[in-house]
Amino acid sequence: MRENIYWNPYIETLPREKLKMLQLKKFKRILKWAYENSPFYRNYYQSFGLEPEDIKTLEDIRKVPKIEKDMLREVQKREPFPYGDILAVPLEEVVAFRQTSGTTGVPVYQGDTWQDWEWQTECWSYILYAQTYRPKDRVFFPFGYNVFTAFWNAHYAAEKIGCEVIPGGVLNTEARILKMKELKCNAFLATPTYVLGMGDTALKMGLDPKKDLYIEKITCAGEPGASIPSTRKRIEEIWGAKVYDHIGATEIGAWSFGCTHSGLMLHVNEAFFLVEIEDIETGELIEEPGRQGKMVVTTFDRIAKPCIRFDSKDVIKWADHTCECGRTFRLIDGGVIGRADDITKVKGVLLAPTAIEEVVRSFPELSDEYEVVVTKKGDIDDITLKIEIKPGYEGNQKEILARLQNDLRLKTNLGYNIEVHPYGSLPRYDVKAKRFKDLRKH
Repeated sequence: MRENIYWNPYIETLPREKLKMLQLKKFKRILKWAYENSPFYRNYYQSFGLEPEDIKTLEDIRKVPKIEKDMLREVQKREPFPYGDILAVPLEEVVAFRQTSGTTGVPVYQGDTWQDWEWQTECWSYILYAQTYRPKDRVFFPFGYNVFTAFWNAHYAAEKIGCEVIPGGVLNTEARILKMKELKCNAFLATPTYVLGMGDTALKMGLDPKKDLYIEKITCAGEPGASIPSTRKRIEEIWGAKVYDHIGATEIGAWSFGCTHSGLMLHVNEAFFLVEIEDIETGELIEEPGRQGKMVVTTFDRIAKPCIRFDSKDVIKWADHTCECGRTFRLIDGGVIGRADDITKVKGVLLAPTAIEEVVRSFPELSDEYEVVVTKKGDIDDITLKIEIKPGYEGNQKEILARLQNDLRLKTNLGYNIEVHPYGSLPRYDVKAKRFKDLRKH
């Protein structure tokens, strides 16, 4: 008998028309909930003359004004502390506190009810089950259990599925690797940066991750890397494991995931989220595949701090086909391409940092770490790429740099000042890496 590949077979294969009906029903419900229970949302919508009853069709959803992260930061300065009047439940019903990582500014505080927390775990159950996590798996979590959302709900989802879960929070990288080896863990979850860093550390310890460890699958999140071909290839070559991607956010939840058939495409969990793609310049709704725009997202089932038409700034594009897995959830192509506030013009050329990563990570002679710095010299933009050459390849530096310059120009239409730094000297990151620095904005 063929194994079921779906966590929720009914929902994941729901015909598109029924799925759209479900989305409309859920949108109307969360909009009404927010209007009636959150002072912030009620005042905000009233300022636009909007009432929940105005939304009768999916097209009407475009009438609902968007919210942005800066608004959330401003709101949380008000009572009730620390969330502000966006809160739609009594403060006593909040049972879980998490916050954003703060990589794009002041952290946003997220409060959840127990129902919200269970819902997030359910979202992650869809993800892990689609990525072949089953009760037979022993899963290691090498992240610091802290106030950041990180992989908290993935931990609980793995338990819900029936996996054996090994928390490695307080251990350093070397100890985590030894514990994974000792317990023969066959799966783990981390940012692409840390996955590569763990592989590098294992090699320095005299361990070959492919031969001496037992990892069969790795789930990545927090950065675009696992949806960038050269980065995914590098991870798979080091670990000899299947690599899956996932995208989520503290304010939104776990809204997308890769499966066994999707490759570099990711499913949007449309039963729990409404994803819209807008033209970055005009705000026009983009429905056709292959055209980049920024994601506006609604979380249907989170009640403490509703997330309704949130301008995520993440740049994505629809795929032009459905997945062979049979899920009816729509696909996005290549994960998050960048952020609308990171995709910027340099020397008049539109640049996405992920394009640089794709080139750098395609060079086996270069280390996993790099840094991009954009500055302005007078009226002229200047872009510097800092790299490390792996030991043993130093004698080929001139040839490597020539190929790198050429590939960067072909991929990004820009010339770079390339700085070679000693191996191991560039910053290493355990969580989200911040490799693109646009100093023109300061």
